[in-house]
Amino acid sequence: MLRSYAQGRWHTAPDDGVELRNAVTGEPVARISSTGLDMAGMLEYGRRVGGPALRRLTFHQRALLCKALAAHLHEHRDEFHALSLATGATRRDAGFDIEGGIITMRVISSKARQQLPNGTVYIDGAPELLSRRGTFVGQHVYTPVRGVAVQINAFNFPVWGMLEKLAPAVIAGVPTIVKPASQTAYLSELVFRRIVESGILPDGAVQLICGSTGDLFTHLTGRDMVAFTGSASTATKLAGHPTVLAEAVRFNAERDSLNCAILGEDAKPGTPEFDLYVDEIVSEITAKAGQRCTAIRRVIAPREYADAVVAALDGRLAGIRIGDPADPESQMGALASQGQRDEVRGAVARLQAVSELVNGSAVTVHGADADIGAFMAPQVLYADDPMAEPLHTVEAFGPVCAVLPYDGTDEAIELARMGGGSLVGSLFTHDPRIARDVVLGVAADHGRLHLVDRDCADEQTGHGSPLPHMIHGGPGRAGGGEELGGVRGVLHFMQRTAVQGPPDLVAAAVGRWMPGAARNETADHPMSRYLEDLEIGDTFVSGPRTITTADVEHFAEFTGDRFYAHLDQDALADHPFFEQRVAHGYLVLSFAAGLFVHSDPGPLLANQGLSELRFGKPVHLGDAIAVALTCAQISPREDQPYGEVRWDVQVTNADGDEVAAYELITAVAKRPSGSPSAAGAAAASAPRHVPGDSR
Repeated sequence: MLRSYAQGRWHTAPDDGVELRNAVTGEPVARISSTGLDMAGMLEYGRRVGGPALRRLTFHQRALLCKALAAHLHEHRDEFHALSLATGATRRDAGFDIEGGIITMRVISSKARQQLPNGTVYIDGAPELLSRRGTFVGQHVYTPVRGVAVQINAFNFPVWGMLEKLAPAVIAGVPTIVKPASQTAYLSELVFRRIVESGILPDGAVQLICGSTGDLFTHLTGRDMVAFTGSASTATKLAGHPTVLAEAVRFNAERDSLNCAILGEDAKPGTPEFDLYVDEIVSEITAKAGQRCTAIRRVIAPREYADAVVAALDGRLAGIRIGDPADPESQMGALASQGQRDEVRGAVARLQAVSELVNGSAVTVHGADADIGAFMAPQVLYADDPMAEPLHTVEAFGPVCAVLPYDGTDEAIELARMGGGSLVGSLFTHDPRIARDVVLGVAADHGRLHLVDRDCADEQTGHGSPLPHMIHGGPGRAGGGEELGGVRGVLHFMQRTAVQGPPDLVAAAVGRWMPGAARNETADHPMSRYLEDLEIGDTFVSGPRTITTADVEHFAEFTGDRFYAHLDQDALADHPFFEQRVAHGYLVLSFAAGLFVHSDPGPLLANQGLSELRFGKPVHLGDAIAVALTCAQISPREDQPYGEVRWDVQVTNADGDEVAAYELITAVAKRPSGSPSAAGAAAASAPRHVPGDSR
């Protein structure tokens, strides 16, 4: 009996539950039931225990938990692979699920540590000045939702589906209840068991439901959210639950999708793109026995090449070895269950009403019983009328695709859009004009577009491979939701809020200095301070420096930047911006650095870049500039002896007008143990408020 994990304890249902069978041998694998679970208690436990425990940590600390968890699960991957055979997946198929899930968790952890601050508030964009005198400003911020993320996963990816939702939720600071699909829940439960046994995540951060969700949805609130992957019918039912509607519960859906692959008119037989196209379709039909939400269902090819596509697919698929997934020579295993195979057969029968089965009526199975196991041969259909409605509405969630011939790129675009919204579409072409027309024609109906030609053949990641760096999801039929996407995936579990008010109060609330807030001009240079001794608002104001004609002409000669506005007064007679010669923008930045950089050896380690650069008024020859350097944000690195400090840099002329402004990013050392600076000792003796502390 699979056990659930609720309120910090393992729970075994008191009834017999439902039997789960091996997809290959038909033998019992486990039983599943959620009888006896206190669903309301699980939600409350997550909100009361898991949420506060996660929110006490920073983004970086949570990301490091995910990194450690990925490493722990990696050590158990052989155990997961052994059990995954029961799902019908080959070792290669299971790699997408098991190693794919672990890698996804690692990538999201890494990107979070690169792109999120080591704090508890994520600042979205630059401050907005909302008043003429700068006494009222606005700042968008993201903070963790104060509820529970309920993830409901599909049967085809019992590991990846769980981990790709869990990692961003943990990093966002939101506890999760995992509900795997019953058919393959035994693999999810094993992985979850190893997560709990690791002790890496705090109490309440994760809980598990094996079996039905019971009355879980009745107890959701507007602070909770649901991340769903599965069929359109189930998504519609759950999204329409009275509590979901009444409480406006966030509902992110990734549903079934009739994805397509388009062969460009330039990609005739014999071209690299034609061969790549056939290879990709074969891979998509056979990987996970076609049980991927991203699999190619509609093969959209120029009518004049359609017969060649069918013949090439027939030749390639005839050599696919179907059999026991435990056999290393098996290239395709079984579907997840006999019931799943029956559903696919029914969908194929409906498609045959408008198309012809041209490949795959019989199946030869190696090393297993074809009658007992849920095996099915890859099946290719051909539709002379590509506009027939079932081709764009009926999904056979297995090793099935339909070849749809088109006449002209416009018709190919129309066919692609008839899917009603897809997770992913592919285009195989070497013609930039075709690529432009197809992308602009179908982008609004797709979550991802995968372009392939001979130049990227060796490095392209495949039509059906969602990457943690990029958004995964799609509009319309595909569910309208988004998953993954690097830090975007984390933000799905957070609330964006516009904070408006006087600069000092907004800065204190969000943990970042902003224009108009108080500056603290320190006796010592802020760049001479260790990370712990810096405070937001610490400021250095330089003396002036006059930019001379000789400076500008030397800079032009030294760098080779001889743009006429810097050197030729006569050429400016009709210039719309400049009435007289101006200093180079990069000269202004260079001289500004000379005015504010602390040159002595010390905690300042490196300049890591600048952002948000803008030039204001031009600097004329003979103008004097000065700099105000203000500590804007401090983000320690958890696993390094330094942190990141962002500085607001404002360069002004003698009249106080802004001539340049930007954000400087530096690496600053932490104070060595036992050697506090004078400023640090003073700071340590006084209580410190940490802006944005969610506690």
